[in-house]
Amino acid sequence: MKHSKCYSRLLTLLLFGGSVLTANATPWDNLSSTQLEQQLVEKFAEGNYSPKGADNCLTCHRKNETVMDIFDGVHGQGNNSQSPMAGLQCEACHGPQGQHNRGGKEPMIAFGKDSKLSAPTQNTVCQGCHNDPEQMAWHTSTHNLEEIACSDCHTIHAATDPALDKLSVNDTCTSCHTQEKADMNKRSSHPMKWDQMTCIDCHAPHGSMSENALVKPTVNDTCYSCHAEKRGPFLWEHAPVTESCVSCHNPHGSVNDNMLDSRAPQLCQQCHAPDGHASRVVPEPGMDAFGGGKSCLNCHNQIHGSNHPAGSLLQR
Repeated sequence: MKHSKCYSRLLTLLLFGGSVLTANATPWDNLSSTQLEQQLVEKFAEGNYSPKGADNCLTCHRKNETVMDIFDGVHGQGNNSQSPMAGLQCEACHGPQGQHNRGGKEPMIAFGKDSKLSAPTQNTVCQGCHNDPEQMAWHTSTHNLEEIACSDCHTIHAATDPALDKLSVNDTCTSCHTQEKADMNKRSSHPMKWDQMTCIDCHAPHGSMSENALVKPTVNDTCYSCHAEKRGPFLWEHAPVTESCVSCHNPHGSVNDNMLDSRAPQLCQQCHAPDGHASRVVPEPGMDAFGGGKSCLNCHNQIHGSNHPAGSLLQR
């Protein structure tokens, strides 16, 4: 039933997502994207599946190592009722074979960067089975709106999908998110470059109801899941802290200590305008407490909040 839902969803998308043209009997790899989708619509309507399943496909494709790697992963497990190989096998994802194996003039659904099918069309095939709550926010996610295909991140014909492996998922994300890759390799960062922490610890790549696809409702809730000692509530609170941790910190990494956006006192003076000693943005001759060491934090060291009765200035 899951596979039949997949086909109907793809058929609907193809019928209403592009104009219907008369396809000529040309080799399918020379068809335009619109002509290719039209032929696939016709193939799905005919539903001419091979009675031999994968055995028929492997007559030609068994010498391709990438194709054969499907049997090393979960999608190639015939004893798993949720696996495509337990149902229509190769045709569960690539569509009905029809006359594809007789002269190569009938197209199959292809995935990846070389596919002529649009990313939404490719993704419809995957979503025919993968429609659990983890994908509930996919349609409004940045990845979907930017037309990122599932196969751009996931590798199906493999024993282990790099996007699902904690030792390689960061490489998958940073292959596109290059600025974050640069930040995570700066002197002060979370332990992501050693794979002790992953992008998906904080972000939901399939989308979420939060800003920046965070796994928690807010930035602070995401940070507090590890930094619980900063949660509070405090008797004396620091307004930027309660608003958002990223007011002062770059969570992906920084050249400054503690992943701060800039050093104190410059960081502090973005909010605290010149008011006496706080206006000294550079050290006095001889290096005094206003510019040396931790600067403002030499005295105001409870910067995340204080529960001391005399801690109104975050000094105790």
